[in-house]
Amino acid sequence: MRLGVAGPVGTGKSTLIATLCRELAAELSIAVVTNDIYTDEDARLLRAAGVLPVERIHAVETGACPHTAIRDDVTPNLLAIEDMEAKFTPLDLVIVESGGDNLTATFSPALADAQIFCLDVAGGGDVARKGGPGIERADLLVVNKTDLAPHVNVDAEAMVADAQRARDGLPVLALSQRDDASVQRLADWVRTTLTGYRAGSHIARDPGPMAPHSHGDGEPHTHDDGVTHAHA
Repeated sequence: MRLGVAGPVGTGKSTLIATLCRELAAELSIAVVTNDIYTDEDARLLRAAGVLPVERIHAVETGACPHTAIRDDVTPNLLAIEDMEAKFTPLDLVIVESGGDNLTATFSPALADAQIFCLDVAGGGDVARKGGPGIERADLLVVNKTDLAPHVNVDAEAMVADAQRARDGLPVLALSQRDDASVQRLADWVRTTLTGYRAGSHIARDPGPMAPHSHGDGEPHTHDDGVTHAHA
């Protein structure tokens, strides 16, 4: 299963991925692909953390907006994933990290089978309430760093409640690295989703359908293809 992890810069995506690797590497065969514009900083952070063998962490340097590489032209990421799959087959889980340059960055279903969208309380208590494709339709929304809430004057419970209202029943997880129970709930969500993927009951959803737009003819239109996708 290919799991996308997206969200704004600084919300803790790399730390979340490191946590998943620590919790699951003993039971699953895992590889990670990171995305940045000109650096491999996120990949180096994960390698330094020692959560996986270094050769299982691959950096994609997009040379342009990472949002494009996970949403519009997924070619460099697909090549990186297929290279990892060839080297370490059979893999159970490939985690792909967005560069996080854009609040609304979402993964194409052609690239990711499931997606986690990550916010944190330090970004402001109103972020979840403002919505957006990733917040509203990702498979799991994580409200991260809840232990910091008292220090940034945010009501974490209210932020989670706002997120739940925005997601119409889709799951929301309040996460703190200092709360083992929340870390276990995150790992359990991945296990459950992977089980559903293997059984064929988990279908990749498109969390970010294209917004209404127009071309040279000036006629506004939308794309609503109801895309479903499965990997061979």
